[in-house]
Amino acid sequence: MPKTHVLIADDDPLLRAILEHKLDAAGYTVTSVEDGQAALDEAEASRPNLVVLDAMMPVMDGFEALRRMKAHPTLNDIAVVMLTALKRDEDVLSALKIGAADYLAKPFNPDELVARLDRLVTQRSPV
Repeated sequence: MPKTHVLIADDDPLLRAILEHKLDAAGYTVTSVEDGQAALDEAEASRPNLVVLDAMMPVMDGFEALRRMKAHPTLNDIAVVMLTALKRDEDVLSALKIGAADYLAKPFNPDELVARLDRLVTQRSPV
């Protein structure tokens, strides 16, 4: 059975490295990029099972990347978790209305992110 592929998009290289290490240790295949446009390009190229998106990134922010993914005919079924420092109710609701599967505010517990990703994988697995 192939490993679940997670794409991480965050402009913080240290956070990307921490998440890559944590998710790899949890059994995921991980790819990471530094902005929303790179996330869209990588998602089209590799079709990950899950995407973890920061909201505030250069080139294209995470909300716009999420909008474009959900409007894209071959990317709209990919589960997206927003992982961001934006904690206002409006931000959370906006992401969920656009189509985010989950929303986690920074600072966060990496084990909680893994648990949330595990839950999404389980929910999306065929019976």
